[in-house]
Amino acid sequence: MRILGLDPGLRVTGYGIIDQSGQTLRYVASGVVRTASGGELPERIRILFAGVVEILERFRPDTAAVEKVFVNVNPQSTLLLGQARGAAIAALTAAGRPVFEYTALQVKQAVVGNGHADKVQVMHMVKRLLQLPAEPRPDSADALACAICHAHGGSGLGGVVTSTRRRRAGRML
Repeated sequence: MRILGLDPGLRVTGYGIIDQSGQTLRYVASGVVRTASGGELPERIRILFAGVVEILERFRPDTAAVEKVFVNVNPQSTLLLGQARGAAIAALTAAGRPVFEYTALQVKQAVVGNGHADKVQVMHMVKRLLQLPAEPRPDSADALACAICHAHGGSGLGGVVTSTRRRRAGRML
């Protein structure tokens, strides 16, 4: 199975693609979709949507894992992040890909074993788990971590995973 992980952001959206065969994970690609800082919101949303479509066409993932929005201290930032996330999810669902959502806590727990791990720990574990020659950049590492989280069955602790259906502890609800 090929999994696309996305770490949405309005300026920079990280993506990471891995292949999963049983318990084996293999790195395929990673990078970012950038929008013009300070550009008009509708144009930035269009660029993000088109970037995700291009990734889908190029790598043909079977499924996607997207990090959930956390409520920020700044409500305006949270709203903008939500719009970026919405553009990415719209591109994924328009292409017929199943979308699973994970909290940052679930992603860190699945990759590092500590839901409160810092970015450096996440980058190090992504490098190690995927046997990369160097640590990926932070946005790509977060996206790859999201894909790894999905490959490990969500949080690895039987947490709730959202999609068009909900799963708890391995059974469909």
